[in-house]
Amino acid sequence: MADINVDVSQLPEDVRRKLAELTLELSEGDITQKGYDKKKSKLLAPYNIQQPPQNTGPSAPSPQTAAQRKAHRRLTREDNRYHSEIRTEAVMQALAMSKRGPVMPLPSKRTSVNYQGQQRHRERQDSSSDDDSIFGEDVSRDFNRGGRFRDSGASSSSFSDAGASPHHQGGRGERPHSAAYAIPGNTSRQALADVLQSSRHSQPIPQQPDVTNNAKSMRQADRVGHYAPAHLSSVRMTSTGHVSGLQDDGPRHQGKVSAKIQQLLNTLKRPKRKPLKDYFVEEDDALEAPQPDPNAPKPEGSTLTPVPGEQLVVPSGLPRNLEAALQRYGSSTYKANAVTVLDQNGKPSINLTYGKLLSRTHKIAYTMLHKVGQKGEGGIKPGDRVALVYPNNDPISFSCGFYGCLLAGVVPVPVEVPSSRRTVVVDDSKDAGGQGIGFLLGSLNVQWALTSEACHKGMSKSSNGDVANFKGWPKLSWFITDHLSKPPKDWHPPPKQSEDCPAYVEYTQSKEGSTVGVKVTRSAMLCHCQTLTVASNYTEGEVMVCVLDFKRDVGLWHGILCSVFNGMHVIFIPYSLMKIDPASWMKMITKYKASVGIVKSRDMHWGLLAQKDHKDVNFSSLRLLLVADGANPWSLTSCDAFLNAFQSKGLKSEAICPYASSSEALTVSIRRPGKTSASKTGRGILSMQGLSHGVVRVDSENSLTSLTLQDCGQVMPGAVMVVIKIDGPPVLCKTDEVGELCVCSGYAGTGYWGLQGITSNTFQVQPFHGDGRSAGDKMYVRTGLLGFLGPGGLVFVCGSKEGLMSVSGRRHNTDDIIATVLAVEPMKFIYRGRIAVFSIPVLKDERIVIIAEQRPDCTEEESFQWMSRVLQAVDSIHQVGVYCLALVPPNYLPKTPLGGIHLHETKKKFLDGSLHPANVLMCPHTCVTNLPKPREHRPDVTPSAVHVGNIVQGARMAWAQGRELSISDEDSDSARKHQFLTEILRWRSQTTPDHNLYTLLNSKIQGKWPYQVQAQLTMTCSQLHKRAERIGSMLVEKGKLNTGDHVALIYHPGIELVAAFYGCLYVGCVPVTIRPPHPQNISTTLPTVKMIVDVSKASAILTSSIVLKLLRLKESTGIVETKAWPTILDTDDLPKKKLAAIYRAPTPEMICYLDFSVSTTGMLAGVKMSHAAATALCRSIKLQCEFYPSRDVALCLDPYCGLGFGLWCLTSIYSGHHSILIAPSEVETNPAVWHTAVSNYKVRDTFCSYGVMELCTRGLGTSTTTLKARGVNLSCVRTCCVIAEERPRIHLTTSFTKLFANLGLSPRAVSTSFGCRVNLGMCLQGASCPDPTTVYVDLRALRNDRVTLVEKGSPHSLCVMESGKLLPGVKVVIANPDTKGQCADSHLGEIWVHSPHNATGYFTIYGDESLHADHFDSHLATGDARLSYARTGFLGFVRRTELTQSDGERHDAIFVVGALDETVMLRGMRYHPIDIENTVSRSHRKICECAVFTWTNLLVVVVELEGNENEALDLVPLVTNVVLEDHYLIVGVVVVVDPGIIPINSRGEKQRMHLRDGFLADQLDPIYVAYNM
Repeated sequence: MADINVDVSQLPEDVRRKLAELTLELSEGDITQKGYDKKKSKLLAPYNIQQPPQNTGPSAPSPQTAAQRKAHRRLTREDNRYHSEIRTEAVMQALAMSKRGPVMPLPSKRTSVNYQGQQRHRERQDSSSDDDSIFGEDVSRDFNRGGRFRDSGASSSSFSDAGASPHHQGGRGERPHSAAYAIPGNTSRQALADVLQSSRHSQPIPQQPDVTNNAKSMRQADRVGHYAPAHLSSVRMTSTGHVSGLQDDGPRHQGKVSAKIQQLLNTLKRPKRKPLKDYFVEEDDALEAPQPDPNAPKPEGSTLTPVPGEQLVVPSGLPRNLEAALQRYGSSTYKANAVTVLDQNGKPSINLTYGKLLSRTHKIAYTMLHKVGQKGEGGIKPGDRVALVYPNNDPISFSCGFYGCLLAGVVPVPVEVPSSRRTVVVDDSKDAGGQGIGFLLGSLNVQWALTSEACHKGMSKSSNGDVANFKGWPKLSWFITDHLSKPPKDWHPPPKQSEDCPAYVEYTQSKEGSTVGVKVTRSAMLCHCQTLTVASNYTEGEVMVCVLDFKRDVGLWHGILCSVFNGMHVIFIPYSLMKIDPASWMKMITKYKASVGIVKSRDMHWGLLAQKDHKDVNFSSLRLLLVADGANPWSLTSCDAFLNAFQSKGLKSEAICPYASSSEALTVSIRRPGKTSASKTGRGILSMQGLSHGVVRVDSENSLTSLTLQDCGQVMPGAVMVVIKIDGPPVLCKTDEVGELCVCSGYAGTGYWGLQGITSNTFQVQPFHGDGRSAGDKMYVRTGLLGFLGPGGLVFVCGSKEGLMSVSGRRHNTDDIIATVLAVEPMKFIYRGRIAVFSIPVLKDERIVIIAEQRPDCTEEESFQWMSRVLQAVDSIHQVGVYCLALVPPNYLPKTPLGGIHLHETKKKFLDGSLHPANVLMCPHTCVTNLPKPREHRPDVTPSAVHVGNIVQGARMAWAQGRELSISDEDSDSARKHQFLTEILRWRSQTTPDHNLYTLLNSKIQGKWPYQVQAQLTMTCSQLHKRAERIGSMLVEKGKLNTGDHVALIYHPGIELVAAFYGCLYVGCVPVTIRPPHPQNISTTLPTVKMIVDVSKASAILTSSIVLKLLRLKESTGIVETKAWPTILDTDDLPKKKLAAIYRAPTPEMICYLDFSVSTTGMLAGVKMSHAAATALCRSIKLQCEFYPSRDVALCLDPYCGLGFGLWCLTSIYSGHHSILIAPSEVETNPAVWHTAVSNYKVRDTFCSYGVMELCTRGLGTSTTTLKARGVNLSCVRTCCVIAEERPRIHLTTSFTKLFANLGLSPRAVSTSFGCRVNLGMCLQGASCPDPTTVYVDLRALRNDRVTLVEKGSPHSLCVMESGKLLPGVKVVIANPDTKGQCADSHLGEIWVHSPHNATGYFTIYGDESLHADHFDSHLATGDARLSYARTGFLGFVRRTELTQSDGERHDAIFVVGALDETVMLRGMRYHPIDIENTVSRSHRKICECAVFTWTNLLVVVVELEGNENEALDLVPLVTNVVLEDHYLIVGVVVVVDPGIIPINSRGEKQRMHLRDGFLADQLDPIYVAYNM
């Protein structure tokens, strides 16, 4: 057939895909070469360009050869070493029994969140240890989100069924549908409605905030309009006329998310876990690890005595040491091959004779001691440590360097070549553990590194040609060991050092992942060689084939040391060649008639799969096939399968010898070759349940939960072995008890270099009996292997301490879990069988985490179904729950130098949140069984009983009072005789007409130094009075309004709002200030404006021409018709007619204005403020802050409700001080305008909002030096007070203070205030008030409504700052919100307030006053029951401090903890969302904002991700972990969204209920939604 010349890149995508599938079929042997050519020609027929056939060059393999190589490469990917027919059968039976289990909801993922971008990044990093990709074509995609308008996939849920909510259309256009997965067993909508109906909340205390948002900040503007219908649906009216968003109207939410939550609830109704009988009574008691099961099997055997091995008899003909062996064989048999290395073509073309080895080692030793360091560098002396840095395919250079160090008396430290040798950009996964090795070299004081010329050339160089410093490595000088000159003939190696001196240092890793160096002395090295020679029956001239790493462990001991000690010929198979030809080691055994093979079960498995391609293999010469990982129980499968397959090829059963080793004890045991009697080998079928409890119990052969173990031989000659308990002191185990194997021998390591503390615990173990008697004087070394000793001294290993996971008192081995996971169908789901299993500590217990690499062609649904089956299989087989199951792209996990999974680096990435998994499934509900007992409320305890108890205990009752208002305070000035603000303004216009009351600033700063803020408008007393008269005249003449009518004031922050307010009062109208709609989010904010206008029953609207244009835009009229508005009056076009008379209310108790606001719980309500209350509020603020006409006060906040409105519109009229007004939008334009204005006007008192403070902190974080150079000085500020209705944000205020301390801002100047609906101003830091008080309380006590003070830095401590000082005339008490009994100061309760400026009640549409008595006229059940209080709806406490007030009394500080309506009751305890949110925000650096809410008793956490979308799934386990640890709560749903999604109102408060409604209505467009099982 003629060749087909087609440019594949120009073919259509579907043709290229089919061609790749065809090539894959050929490589996997599913199709013949003839069939491949036929189908390929047919596929490419339309694009065929036939050319004469060309001869294939010698470098291009034939298609048959290429297919064969791909087949070999495929064999190395089918890693089923853990495969067991019994385990597969057990898993299938367990899954069959669980088919009717609960259906788990599929996680929701945006379609752009895929992992191909990660795969592309990985594939770009070339590495010799990197695994080849299964496909030849690049199937990856980029990850960048590319701005706000993105391909968002479908809705937030991939789940769909009949009756799903209609597709929502927001401001970003219609989103395309993604593939929907029908999950069987879906519940009906009626079932969801039933659940919601049963979980309705009772009518809460109305807390009224602000839905519309007029701040132009990028951060806040982004938070408006993402899900337009959410604001409308979440702000709604109750039967009393209040507008609420708190009720769980279940049937209203018919979205996909609600169905998934219902599905999750159904799953959690049937949890697979034991009854929680180990709950703790009190949460104050620290969590403890679950106690062991009392019914667990106990060891019944006698105490094990030390078991000695046979006597070590060293043959007389062996050399006296390694140097003598090298001299002997280098002289007598100098032409004999010592080392042979296969090249990349599999040919043994590289050889090293013993003569060359001796010659090169002398050259290296001489050069190191005499020529190194002549260029000003430090030389190398005997006893120094040097690093051996050689690639894995160059054992010849390594052998020469290693023995050169031994001859010179230098201590070699073999390490891996850092991966950055090949690339400048260091990929952490490719250099896993590299920094740990660097730290080890630094601790060893290594200054020189030996390497080969080829390796040195490949290293990255600096500009001057030197080797660049590797990350984490010390500064090294490099010594190339190739092409050295001969030493002088009279030179001899230095005399041998003491036998106790270190011969070499071998690196290893502890269970925690730290890299340590094990010291091996010269005597231990010699003894080790002698012992291995006797145990393995090594003789001179034997041929050994070694596949292992020759730099450490078994490959070093046998391939480098014992081979030279016995004059053997070693053939090394590089790992890179094994990936291409996995049967190369079998070929070499056949070719060289090798008698010894050093392999791992992995190599046997690969060779087993390759047997059909190598029929000429002959193992008749093989007497010892050393299985280096024979201590792994699952190596038995590979050993048996390999023996069955190749027994006909001459392989003898006694030749397969499992081997147990340890980095600390070196060789633990080896099955002696040729020992076939029954007493020398053994197998045991053991119960896995018994092993999990640490006892040995024989199980039936056909049991599905058994583990078959093979022995690893007997105790080594000359050694003694004991088994000690795994935990605690080294107590000897019983004969049927699993423990840690310990060895006493002359060849074990002597300690960790430089780590004396852990050295004594590992290398100097002296076991004793259970009664305390010593078991002898011998010192043992811990091996880290878990097992027991069988009959005849046989060693059985069933695990390792590194892979041990202790969960709920039972021990599980990671290899057993891996075997179960691999047995789950489809087995080919896991890429090359690459699975990482480890445990993490969460809530005083270990939790199992499984991370697997999935094949690249798996769909989302297949992945989730496979994960569900894995959870069921592990639960059934091991009776343990999986805490987290994550899937990552193929070839993605961090690797060891030989391509295995680097477990410690994987665990570190998982805990750091940098693993970037493709799928995550968390199961905390089934795993976490040691939560504290839920709190039980005692309704039978009456408030009087509590009151009596407080009296008996001497507890101080919680109350506090501000400064008393005396008659002299009211008569201090003649103007204070006026009871109405209108009369005060008229009086000021007559007495001080030219006094400046207001100055409005914009964001422009004029001129050069000194810089001045531009004043946009100023207004004197006379000007304000006259403008108010003209506005009042327009209301009467043009508006036809009567006394008592309500008027809506819709203005941007400015002086015009003040004039319109007093214009209404001048004619007896009641003003209602409303924030104008946001010009960029009219569809979201305009309906709220209309709602407030309607609820307040406004008869007319006063506004400016700018706002009027917004209301008449086409977009606005499409939402609210122009005719739907009441009469709109533009105050920019005022008549010149003056009022005949100013209205005076008959009594001060009449309504002055209405104050409307929307709370964070979504409740909209207005309160009525009387003239007397408004005047009293101004009088209290004046006395507290010492406001006088000569004062300048800067205001940078929103003037629409609460204390902010009072400061903007009322206090300046009452006190006469000059108010400098700065709109928050101006700070967004120029963050320096507020600070510059305060500095220009030498302001002593300034007030702001948290939003402004955050804008300045973020916008000026790096500009303080510039501001100081421009002359900005804040030393004049005496009070910088934040106006808020929430708990003080200590972190923000502290950051603000520290940031601007450079500009002279005093730390004591920054303070907070507090106001609420029933009392707009309760606390405010005054001029002569004591400094703000800060305390630390116990969070655990706080969630139980108790206040316990702790020290700073204590565990579970929460820093709470005083919310300002109580205003004059204000008295507060702390009351139980349920019983209305007065609390002691050690309890958390609701803050009740009595004050002359309390609001007079709620304003409702129908005049319903049902809530008035409860909220504005409440009386204590205990204590002073005569006084009437208003209920604030906020929880707090009172503490008496050591500070002294101006009246000489000790100061009582009031601490606001949070709104009662916002608290969530979970497990009988009261949680404040802000506490959980602060914890979550600290869990990962990429979380920029967070909000929590509950839905049907599930805790939902929404986090904003400030990073790439591929990082979204990293947050799920971190958020779950941190909430469990700090709050003892299980997160039900984790939602990851884009920045700006969480709605925040103008006061900087999170609108959690709006967020909840948007989530349930499927309007958030989340990046990922995880439903924790």
